[in-house]
Amino acid sequence: MNWLNDIWALRTIVLPALDVLILAFLIYKGYQLLVQTRAVPLIKGAVFVLLTYGVAFVLNLNTLRTLLDLVAPSLVIALAVIFQPELRKIFTRIGQGRILRLSGRSEYEELDAAITAAEVLAYRRRGALMVFVRNVGQKTIVETGTRLDAQVSSVLLLTIFSHDTALHDGAVVIEEGKIVAAGCFLPLSDQQDIRRSFGTRHRAALGLAEESDAVVLVVSEETGALSLAYDANLFYNLSIEEVRQQLSELLDVEEPVDLEEDVVGIG
Repeated sequence: MNWLNDIWALRTIVLPALDVLILAFLIYKGYQLLVQTRAVPLIKGAVFVLLTYGVAFVLNLNTLRTLLDLVAPSLVIALAVIFQPELRKIFTRIGQGRILRLSGRSEYEELDAAITAAEVLAYRRRGALMVFVRNVGQKTIVETGTRLDAQVSSVLLLTIFSHDTALHDGAVVIEEGKIVAAGCFLPLSDQQDIRRSFGTRHRAALGLAEESDAVVLVVSEETGALSLAYDANLFYNLSIEEVRQQLSELLDVEEPVDLEEDVVGIG
């Protein structure tokens, strides 16, 4: 019976540790979800109200407590209405099981499809703008274009940026492996020292990179050069491998390992 006692003793150690690990994991994934949906202001507002109520309770500020008791329900409803799109997005992701996803937001195949399309467009001298959403949502930008909600594919991107389509002059917004919208308008950069040779596409890419954490891939129509704009900087005339490497790092996408090649290599 000693082994039963040992198992029971181990259980009392393992279960609390497992409880803490699961809770920490859920808090971390919940934070990621909130940041990606721009619901952080909602949490800040709730925390502020709770802190104010706590101060009023500790200091016995009856008038303030009474006022908060009256205002709090209305404030909760107001926040729910204001952030309704973000709340809907949170519950949609939870319902689809995305909160438990361990990998990055974008799949390598989808990123590879976008890069392949950019390479073909550069060869054909067809301009393109591709916005890759990171933590800050781009709802305002999406609303300026046409909603698609389509899976990322090279064929679709090449079709969008063809000269005879109505959407080729704008930008496509890519989020979580989907082309959310096309034909979107981006804010232009106000930087004075930007190269005069840069056209509207490059200025638009830099403008969005100045206002958000999005990564924008630019294909020059005049030269076919590939550029990336992020963190308020524009990196011009990159090779296709440089674009692939930087996008993979910025979007936290890892290339899948080919097990068969590894086995052959080891042999």
